[in-house]
Amino acid sequence: MSKIVAIVGRPNVGKSTFYNRLIGERQAIIDNVSGVTRDRIYGTCEWNGKSFTVVDTGGFVKNSSDVFESAIRSQVQIAIEEAAVIVFITDVTTGITDLDEEVANLLRRANTPIILCVNKVDNHTREISANEFWSLGFEETYFLSSISGSGTGEVLDAITEKLPENEEEEENLIPKFAIIGQPNVGKSSLTNSLLGEERNIVTDIAGTTRDSIHSHYNKFGKEFLLIDTAGIRKKAKVHEDLEFYSVMRAVGAIEESDVCILMVDAQTGIEAQDMNLLGLVHKRRKGLVIVVNKWDLIENKETNTAKEFTEKIKRKISPFKDVPILFVSVLEKQRIFKVVEAALEVNESRNQKIKTSVLNNLLLDEIDRNPPPANRGRIIKIKYVQQLPTKHPAFAFFCNHPKHIKANYKGFLENLMRKHFDFTGTPISIVFKEK
Repeated sequence: MSKIVAIVGRPNVGKSTFYNRLIGERQAIIDNVSGVTRDRIYGTCEWNGKSFTVVDTGGFVKNSSDVFESAIRSQVQIAIEEAAVIVFITDVTTGITDLDEEVANLLRRANTPIILCVNKVDNHTREISANEFWSLGFEETYFLSSISGSGTGEVLDAITEKLPENEEEEENLIPKFAIIGQPNVGKSSLTNSLLGEERNIVTDIAGTTRDSIHSHYNKFGKEFLLIDTAGIRKKAKVHEDLEFYSVMRAVGAIEESDVCILMVDAQTGIEAQDMNLLGLVHKRRKGLVIVVNKWDLIENKETNTAKEFTEKIKRKISPFKDVPILFVSVLEKQRIFKVVEAALEVNESRNQKIKTSVLNNLLLDEIDRNPPPANRGRIIKIKYVQQLPTKHPAFAFFCNHPKHIKANYKGFLENLMRKHFDFTGTPISIVFKEK
């Protein structure tokens, strides 16, 4: 089930500031010019033991005042369809505007839980003025100042109460693979080629894909669910912001998957949108396979062309470089079964359980030879290692001064883990605990 929280509202009410507050990073560009947010903004937030994806819709408003109204209306409609919770941001300094009223009318008809936030309430006078917003009719209404952070804790409590509970992981379920990537990169064609049927309509028009389809693959001794954000774009309904729609679908597919197959166009290479998706895959600790499609269209290929392309990708995605990178032509059906094999191998790596005795026998000697640097006169000694019972590979290193181990030593330990165990395409977590 979706764990997407969408932030909606008209321009310049503080959506990006609120988003940054939730994810704990200054990722969105903030300016008091309407529509300044440009990036495809989505990140992760953890609160009360729940983790969810936050989408800042401000990143999808085009730079033109005459399309603001229609763009915002379409974003709200998409958020209603795709998000688990919608946070509607308004601005106390302007009061209720006509566009606020229009957004509120759309949201009142939705079955999705709505949280109304009146932003910029940072003094007593504004707190009195904010009471006007109760007239919009939302039971869940909160006053906050996203710049100072006041009131955001209460909003996060309300969000997590409305999110679906973490589903218990069932044993022996078949793996789920999500095909993600930019429009028109070949996602639907790959699905069709693997399934051997025209399950999805394929055209050369970007944005043809609409609905998330789960296809059960069970051939040649391989079994998995293929999640493709694919379907039919009905001409009568081409009114939404398709770029925003595709991102919401991709985020939902990443949330649901075990391994993500990121498709990249060989002619353009990895672009900013691909890096955003890759970052989200890594933060959500999903497995990853990178598939470079349309390799047949690259002219003048020499012996080292694929190797050079691989090195270029690895430099871009550094430091998480231990990822399978495959070169295919879906149209020519070249090497597409290698994609299945790589995804299954990554899923196996992601699910491996390593005995504590094996971990300690292999790692402790090398750790003793390369101990953590002393910090403020404290000699740090790692005593033993244990795998944690999580859905993705996570390991606890027990030591005497866990808070004094630097980030670069964590990188050393991750490289050590990857040297001894196969975690290709799999993000791993390392934590330090006191013993």
